[in-house]
Amino acid sequence: MNSKNLLFVLCLFVFLTSGKAQEKYSFFTKSDTLNKPRLKGVYITEAALATTAFVGLNKLWYADYPRSKFHFINDNGAWLQMDKVGHAFSAYQLGRLSMSAMDWAGASKRDQLLYGAPIGFVFLTAIEVLDGFSSEWGASPGDLVANAAGTALLIGQELGWDEQRISFKYSFHQTQYAALNPDILGENVLQQALKDYNGQTYWLSANVWSFAKESKFPKWLNIAFGYGAEGMLSSYPGHELETSTRYRQFYASFDIDLTKIKTKNKFLNTVFTTLNFIKIPAPAIEFTSNGKIKGHWIYY
Repeated sequence: MNSKNLLFVLCLFVFLTSGKAQEKYSFFTKSDTLNKPRLKGVYITEAALATTAFVGLNKLWYADYPRSKFHFINDNGAWLQMDKVGHAFSAYQLGRLSMSAMDWAGASKRDQLLYGAPIGFVFLTAIEVLDGFSSEWGASPGDLVANAAGTALLIGQELGWDEQRISFKYSFHQTQYAALNPDILGENVLQQALKDYNGQTYWLSANVWSFAKESKFPKWLNIAFGYGAEGMLSSYPGHELETSTRYRQFYASFDIDLTKIKTKNKFLNTVFTTLNFIKIPAPAIEFTSNGKIKGHWIYY
């Protein structure tokens, strides 16, 4: 089961819900001290979203397949590890969102790290447990490692730098492969953005100024390194319509850290924070595992 897809939807929903809630109640500025009603609202919202996600997963995925004894599977070779990178991305972003919400409520950095940052790992691990009791799938040790890696990237930077100098980001473009296997890769743009690994790219986007704060580099300038893959119609080679050889893609590009663009409009600042998980389209150089080098005037 491609559980990362649903988690990405949840990630987007949390972002959008947070922005709308702040707009409605004009809570654009974070609390300087602990605001217990806000923090309670954060916990209730997270619990409600998690419950909704689990109920939805049970109805959409698990209910159609028999239960089994808990078991593990080794799916580390699937999708050229794109799904594993997606798990790490989801764990990072869900943890970052939770920390941001707790910060808005005035929670201490200690509490943010203890109760906010691990949310992604906890949520994804719970889904792995559900997978483990399904005869159709199974718990994946590789997924657990990826979940831990995403959370470690978040917490490690907070402990080492007290900020996120390197962000985990995502970009997507439509590909020719989805039309060949729409049941797996998606029938429309939204589904494909969640399911077609051929069109997804995951980025580590480093803020230049954060590493040289005495320099004159623009505070918003990032250098990004991406990973993608193409030629895949199913998790493993062998699909009857899969004629091309699968290959990995490595990218170098520029990016923008939207959180470093400060305006007097607090709502706009919230929007920038909301959208900062998206890699900004920019020129890029692509290196492929089959030995090709390509230049892109604009890549996304």
